[in-house]
Amino acid sequence: MGPVTADVLQVTALVVALALVYRPFGDYMAAVYTSDRHLRVERLVYRCLGADPDARMRWPAYLRAVLAFSLVGVLFLYLFLRVQNHLPLSLGFAAIPPGQAFNTAASFVTNTNWQSYMGENAMGHGAQTAGLAVQNFVSAAVGMAVAMALVRGFVRSRTGELGNFWADMVRGTIRILLPVAFVAAIVLVGFGAIQNFAGWHEITTLAGGHQTLTGGAVASQEAIKELGTNGGGFYNANSAHPFENPDAFTNLFEIFLILVIPFSLTRTFGKMAGNIRQGYAILAAMGLIWIGFVTLMTWVETAHPGAANQIAGAALEGKEQRFGVGASSLFAVSTTLTSTGAVDSFHSSFTGLGGGIALLGMMLGEIAPGGVGSGLYGILIMAVIAVFIAGLMVGRTPEYLGKKIGTREIKLAALYILVTPAVVLVFTALAMALPTPPHSMLNSGPHGFSEVLYAYTSAGNNNGSAFAGLNADTQWYNTTLGLAMLLGRFVPMVFVLALAGSLARQRPVPATTGTLRTEKPLFAGLLVGAILIITALTYFPALALGPLAEGLS
Repeated sequence: MGPVTADVLQVTALVVALALVYRPFGDYMAAVYTSDRHLRVERLVYRCLGADPDARMRWPAYLRAVLAFSLVGVLFLYLFLRVQNHLPLSLGFAAIPPGQAFNTAASFVTNTNWQSYMGENAMGHGAQTAGLAVQNFVSAAVGMAVAMALVRGFVRSRTGELGNFWADMVRGTIRILLPVAFVAAIVLVGFGAIQNFAGWHEITTLAGGHQTLTGGAVASQEAIKELGTNGGGFYNANSAHPFENPDAFTNLFEIFLILVIPFSLTRTFGKMAGNIRQGYAILAAMGLIWIGFVTLMTWVETAHPGAANQIAGAALEGKEQRFGVGASSLFAVSTTLTSTGAVDSFHSSFTGLGGGIALLGMMLGEIAPGGVGSGLYGILIMAVIAVFIAGLMVGRTPEYLGKKIGTREIKLAALYILVTPAVVLVFTALAMALPTPPHSMLNSGPHGFSEVLYAYTSAGNNNGSAFAGLNADTQWYNTTLGLAMLLGRFVPMVFVLALAGSLARQRPVPATTGTLRTEKPLFAGLLVGAILIITALTYFPALALGPLAEGLS
């Protein structure tokens, strides 16, 4: 079997698996978020939180709950890491330094999971499980809750109520993330991922050397790391480490976990909106971008320009040889088009254009299919923009799902799409202009610039992957990347929830012959075009200075 055939079969198997679970899983999530029944364990959690799950929240109250919960998460995780040397199962590791503790706390609470540390040499089992893994669950649940609030904004009329954040967050954690992650962890253990609380082990390498590694609750953290589009690895090598990702099957299974909730949420959206075809239109836009990026990345990495690559037959540097170029390209695209950031290969060693594709995937806003929850609300914002553009073309007030897109709505949508590029480009410019930060760059020229641009793009879009040629464990990068993560996560949520509240207060507008049919292929194509054009206009100058200049040189 040739490599091309293997790559096609691999993508086909993944698509078939996602298609098989799309309808039942999407319908199940819709039932979870529309149910009025509370499970007994959920009532216990509400009692501990002091929350009333039946209270209806307008968007300011919903936003305050999101921010308060996340702030407590940042403070708790920061303190947890600062005193980890006094906690059980610390394995003798020292407390995490203040700057790195802030960066890590901001990273995991914002669903970014950027890591400026080596997990196996910095974090004990207590910090990994009771600190980081917990945030893997709840940060993903927060993103799903905000997405559901926006969907309710489209669905409800003449009310500002968007549901209840505490109910949405707890249900997302207990009814969706926990059971699926539990099953996924068992599958990973069955195929060789480790799951224990063992201490240090000395391992003899194939070359006859010796390496000291810790055990850990790896499979359980790996499952939620991928399922919740978090991405933080137990080990520094992330999903290239055989303890986290033992073989080709687990590699494909982890990609499936990354994509299953974001893609299936489009079915949830259609179900809650009362029009399944609306969900299919969003799914089509997501799928078209994803398959296009997979095809382009695989082609770029196997086109092997340059003498060394031609001799090797492909761009093999930095690729995990157990998986090959095709699987590495598939993983890289899936992890950067979502907010996962997990890696099974070294993104800095991709070709110049390949690294640019990974960068562009994050710059799209990670909406194809995007992060858990954040991908859905991100592409719905872009749908509002696309409808507005179509309305300008025909001179008609734009409508989406029976709601008029007026001045207030388009301002909120525009602010949403401007926040993250502003965060990314301003911090990148500062890092390149100031005298101290460039000392962290291990490369000069376009690739060095790409390292810095990639770091802030990853942080601002809450992805977490890195080119890894950048020494980010400095006071400057720990602080500024932490701020970029917080701004990139929570400022857009302000505009999402404000837009949801504005839409929920409207009276539905009946469809007429002049209404744009947003469930049709034409709209899906318009949406894809709007996403690509807006991103190109925003980021092309920066891409031209980095990966394009390197790839065309």
